[in-house]
Amino acid sequence: METLKKNQVFKGQVVDLTHEGHGVVKIDRYPVFVPKALTGEEIEFKLIKVNKNFAIGKLLEIFTESKDRVEPPCVYYDKCGGCQLQHLDYQAQLEMKRNQVVNLFHRKGKFTSTPINETIGMMNPWNYRNKSQIPVGQNNDDAPIMGFYRQRSHDIIDMEECLIQDSIQNQLMRMIRALLTEHNVSIYDEKRKEGLLRHVIIRVGYTSREVMVVFVTNGKKFKQAKAMIKQMVEAVPNIKSVIQNINETHSNVIMGKKSKTLYGKDEITDELDSVEFEISDQSFYQINASQTVKLYNNALEYAGLTGEETVLDTYCGIGTIGLYMAEQAKHVYGVEVVPAAIEDAKKNAKLNGYDNTTFVCGKAESVIMDWKQQGIQPDVVMVDPPRKGCDEQFLRTLLELNPKRIVYISCNPSTQQRDAHILAEGYELKEITPVDMFPQTTHIETVALFERK
Repeated sequence: METLKKNQVFKGQVVDLTHEGHGVVKIDRYPVFVPKALTGEEIEFKLIKVNKNFAIGKLLEIFTESKDRVEPPCVYYDKCGGCQLQHLDYQAQLEMKRNQVVNLFHRKGKFTSTPINETIGMMNPWNYRNKSQIPVGQNNDDAPIMGFYRQRSHDIIDMEECLIQDSIQNQLMRMIRALLTEHNVSIYDEKRKEGLLRHVIIRVGYTSREVMVVFVTNGKKFKQAKAMIKQMVEAVPNIKSVIQNINETHSNVIMGKKSKTLYGKDEITDELDSVEFEISDQSFYQINASQTVKLYNNALEYAGLTGEETVLDTYCGIGTIGLYMAEQAKHVYGVEVVPAAIEDAKKNAKLNGYDNTTFVCGKAESVIMDWKQQGIQPDVVMVDPPRKGCDEQFLRTLLELNPKRIVYISCNPSTQQRDAHILAEGYELKEITPVDMFPQTTHIETVALFERK
């Protein structure tokens, strides 16, 4: 094969999609990944990055279109990095996500006899996000801009609306941007590391429709806040909480450790299938509430609860899934390493009148061993770790604990597949269900059931 160089132009057929949704074209046997190209399409593309094992191409022209190609409804889609799959028909998105899981578990992972169900999708895969973290910047005329980052950069695209945000968030984004100009609020400059307002975070209760607005500031003084809040609340009476979060570090971390309530309550409430939750500015709460109900119902089905079981909820956060199961369990024990989350979990248990729950702060593996010494033997263990998956010591502790069933929820199937190999020493992987929590993006959530051999 000749040596490939940047800016060379080729024609070829797309033979596959990567897990990031890029089309794969082969030059001899060398793969080129072309964003926005779809399987089966004949395309022309330009090489924009050439590595030893693969290249990245830019789509120039499509000669034959895939039947699954659709016109992206968002005017910012070509620039914004928030969505990756708007050009792919929604049914085909669901199939692509299932194929990703099949590839990982059946082909790479050798779990060939494990059934992988169809992806559970949404009736309307738009406006689903109940939390938006919107960066604030300035354009060349020093006017405030708000929107999301351009692909692979920190340039903010000034937006009127984002089609996966709740409509209230879009309304507030436009309104706050106008108020920043009206009240002459200083905007944080990432390069110079000065200025006040860095981000605006908006949370909306899916069922309650209560709204929380969080202003993330580089410094404590925010003298225009009072007047701005008055105007915001008059326009959007659903606003029940306005918080100022202070982040004086000059890192990419969005929120600082200190928050103060400027208006209304410290939390907003929401409910999932009649279980109520209080959500603070820092709480982890699933972004897509209607799909979360489907995800949790699937997990509940896998748990097979009859009312007699002891359930252990590891990485429990503010207690969402543990409390969701409390109604059908004998007792739920939750463990989480973040102290504020455990306080929230205890409050949420009280809010729902569940006295069959115990939430403890600490590292899962050591808390579990303490419980084991106290004679607490779970029948079902719920696992819902962050993207990096579980650490090996935790999995070894689970094997030692030897519950009947392990229900493992994952937002990253590749680390889940890695962890499944360790659990396979004592458990059979019975079934996996993918759930589409983030339509129009390449992310996929999965629920897996492990049964003791």
